[in-house]
Amino acid sequence: MSDTIGITMGDPAGVGPEITVRAIAEMSEADRARTRIYGHRQTLEKALESSGLSLDLDPLVADIEIDGGVLPWGKLDARAGDAAYRFIASAVSDASADKIGCIVTAPINKEALNLAGHHYDGHTGMLAALTGQRSAFMLLASERLKVIHVSTHVSLKTAIDRATPERILATIRAGNDHLKRIGYKKPRIAVAGINPHCGENGLFGTEDDEQIVPAVEMARAEGIDVAGPISADTVYYRAYNGAFDLVVAQYHDQGHIPIKLVAFDTAVNVSLGLPIDRTSVDHGTAFDIAGTGKANHTNMNAAIAYARKLAAGRAR
Repeated sequence: MSDTIGITMGDPAGVGPEITVRAIAEMSEADRARTRIYGHRQTLEKALESSGLSLDLDPLVADIEIDGGVLPWGKLDARAGDAAYRFIASAVSDASADKIGCIVTAPINKEALNLAGHHYDGHTGMLAALTGQRSAFMLLASERLKVIHVSTHVSLKTAIDRATPERILATIRAGNDHLKRIGYKKPRIAVAGINPHCGENGLFGTEDDEQIVPAVEMARAEGIDVAGPISADTVYYRAYNGAFDLVVAQYHDQGHIPIKLVAFDTAVNVSLGLPIDRTSVDHGTAFDIAGTGKANHTNMNAAIAYARKLAAGRAR
């Protein structure tokens, strides 16, 4: 299997092209030789220009056309949404054929994606559909805190409904398997509660007792080292200080807020439960600074480093 990584350029009107070329410009020649960009050549050249960089794109780019060519920076555009989708679809095709070992995605704009007729809640749902999976899991990984989500881009009301024992158990399994893959012999997993103080024995709701407790018991029966439910107002502090290797968050903000507080520039978004590997930056398209040369590519470097580890593991 290939140890090459494929970087999708993201929304052409956002900061994706810039953080992509900035990261690649800093790579060693050996790493650059194991990197492929799925994007639009002319837009990448504009990003190089705005960043004050010089880079030979010829051996790197799988050039994919955009309707209208180079689009204006920082403007919502259905053509950009369609292009972003096609960059990802091309990379998924190559990853599925073992031509690349891991996909690294630059940010997309969900509104542009949907304007173009591609109705997904983001990368994770799109990747699941493109690989024929019913669903996937989002893990946010940093050095001291890792969080996997039972649900992500849905309303809070829908998230509570989705937190079934079966889905929570599947999330625990996915997180446990991934941590074992990256070197944890027996991952210590904590499951965050849904309600304040995990419902306080039914005073603040019964969802924790009825939905989380059965999932934790089933996971323990499988030999997984898991604790919960644990009140969300303490579990992240405990995990950050070394008590747990992974926290299962019940919904988007419950998991995103703590990790963005402690690792905003370095946390990596990893998709689990797919037949291919994918990492991503954990930020948006930043239309307000697109094309200005001000984008920070620290998060892209972190996503690339994580992808290299996954691709190397696949190649062995």
